[in-house]
Amino acid sequence: MDLASRLSLIRRGVLQVITEAELRQKLQTGRPLIVKAGFDPTAPDLHLGHTVLLRKLRHFQDLGHKVLFLIGDATALVGDPSGQSQTRPLLTWEQVRDNARTYLQQAQKILRADRAVFEVRYNSEWFLGRSPQNRLHGLETFDFTKWVQLSSKYTVARLIERDDFAKRLAAGKPLSLLELFYPLMQGYDSVKIAEQYGHCDVELGGTDQTFNLLVGRELLKEFGHEPQVVLTLPLLEGLDGVAKMSKSLGNHVAINDAPSEMFGKLMSVPDPLIVKYLTLLTDVEEARLEQVERDMEAKRINPRDAKAEMAAEVVTLYHGAEAARQAREEFAKVFSKRETPSEMPTVRIPSAAGAVSIVELLVSEQLAKTKNEARRLLRQGGVKLNGVPVHGPDVSWARGTEAVLQVGSRHFRKLRWEA
Repeated sequence: MDLASRLSLIRRGVLQVITEAELRQKLQTGRPLIVKAGFDPTAPDLHLGHTVLLRKLRHFQDLGHKVLFLIGDATALVGDPSGQSQTRPLLTWEQVRDNARTYLQQAQKILRADRAVFEVRYNSEWFLGRSPQNRLHGLETFDFTKWVQLSSKYTVARLIERDDFAKRLAAGKPLSLLELFYPLMQGYDSVKIAEQYGHCDVELGGTDQTFNLLVGRELLKEFGHEPQVVLTLPLLEGLDGVAKMSKSLGNHVAINDAPSEMFGKLMSVPDPLIVKYLTLLTDVEEARLEQVERDMEAKRINPRDAKAEMAAEVVTLYHGAEAARQAREEFAKVFSKRETPSEMPTVRIPSAAGAVSIVELLVSEQLAKTKNEARRLLRQGGVKLNGVPVHGPDVSWARGTEAVLQVGSRHFRKLRWEA
C-alpha cells in the first residue's frame, strides 16, 4: 500500500494529527511503528465508545505496526480527571484488577492477538512494581527519587492551564494533587515505552485526552526521546445523542451485548448520528458513507433504513452476518409488526407466591434501576402483562400458564410458575 493510501486509512475518523509531517516521516522509515493507547479499567465492560480507539489501533495493525494495549491499572487508582467536573471516587486495587480481567478478552474481538502486532502492558509494571514483567524488562519500582525527577519536568502553572482544571478552580470546586499528577503519569507511560522499545511513535486518545497526550510528547523530549505523534478521535455520543457514551449514564452499547439487544439499542440512535456511527464503528467504505449522507440530506432514503444498515454492520462485526440478519428480522417482527419476540429471558416464579410484586420484579430483572423508577413506569403505562397495561403493584395469572412481561418497546420477560 502506498503512503497516500496508508495515510487515508489512518486519517479515517481522526480529528487531529500532531503532527502530520512527523507521522509521514515515521511511516517512511519502513520500520513497524510502536503505537500505544491506554485504557483505565474503571468499569468491567468495554462499550462501543471504547471501540473507536480500538478500531483505529486495528488499522495500524493491518498496516503492519505494533500495538501496545496499555491497561492503566495504576492510573485507574488515581482516576482520569479529563472532562470531570468533580473528583472521581477512588477505586481499590481489588476493584481495578477485577475490572481489568475482561478487558483483554473484549478487546481481542477487534484487535489481532499475534505477537508481531500486539502486546499487552500494565502501567503498574513501572509505577507499582506488581508485575513479573518488572523482572523481564529490568524495571525498577517508581520510588520517591523518580517521583521527584518526573515532578520537576512540569509546572503547576502549565497544568492548571488545562480547561477542565481551570473551570473547576474558577468555580471553587476541589482539585486534588492526585488529579494534577494524572497527566504526568500518563505521559510517563510513553517515556517507559520509549525506554523499553526504543520508540514510542504514536499515541491515540479521545479529544478529552488531548492535554494528557501532549504532556506525553513534551515528557518524551524532556527525557531525551523523539516525541510521539498524537492522534485524537471524536468522543462517541451515546444513545441519548447528547452525552459521551458511558455505562454510568445508561446510554451505552456493550461489546458483549447479545445481537438482538445490540441491534435494538442501535436502532434508537438519533438520526443525526447515523453517519458518525457508520464512520467510527464500521468498515463501510468512504464512498458508501458519502452516499448515505447525501441521500439522507436529500431525503432520498428513510433514516430508519440507514440506521438498520448501520446496526447490521455493527452487529456483524461482533457476532457475524447470520446473527445480524436474525437480529434485523426479530427487530422488524417486534417493532414493525408489533409481535412478541421469538426468544426472551425466562423468569421462574415460586409456586408458593400468591401474587408477584411487579415493582420488585422490575428491579430484580434490571428493567428499572430503583423502585421509584419502577413505580413511574407503571404510572406511565410502560409496563404490560400479556399486552395489557399494568398499573397496580402486584400481578397474577393462571397457574400452569406463562405470561409475557413487556417494559417499554424493547424489553421482554417470560414469566413461568415453578412446578
